Amino acid sequence: MSQQDRMSHRALQKKPDPPMSKKDFEALADFRYQLRRFLRFSEEITRRHGVTPLQYLLLLNIKGFPGRAWATAGELAERLQAKHHGVVALITRCEKLGVVGRRVSSQDRRQVEVRLSKKGEALLSKLAALHRAELLSLKVNFVVPDVRSFSQDE
Repeated sequence: MSQQDRMSHRALQKKPDPPMSKKDFEALADFRYQLRRFLRFSEEITRRHGVTPLQYLLLLNIKGFPGRAWATAGELAERLQAKHHGVVALITRCEKLGVVGRRVSSQDRRQVEVRLSKKGEALLSKLAALHRAELLSLKVNFVVPDVRSFSQDE
């Protein structure tokens, strides 16, 4: 039996998920609405500060990269869920704005570290504080639905 046949066989044996209820759809719709409101806020506030939402995400993911103060283009591509060449172009645009810099790694000369500049640090601090304040203001309404309980209470 091929791997595809085994997967099909398992899928047939799996108990089907119960259909989603109206309440389930309402919970998902509300979550997406609150998420979209936050993203729209982010789009507007980043543009007011002279960067695109994607440029802000790049800065945030450099600063927030686990365990160190820099990231590679490949790591940033994964974090942004984008193509490597697109992230390289994004880094170049951010470099022209003076918010990031590239440096060849002292540990591995094949690796290029992308770091925030002082200007990038200042901009990110300001934008992150505004984003945190917005998230805190949404806290009452912004609830991640427990999808594990969908259609189990009816």
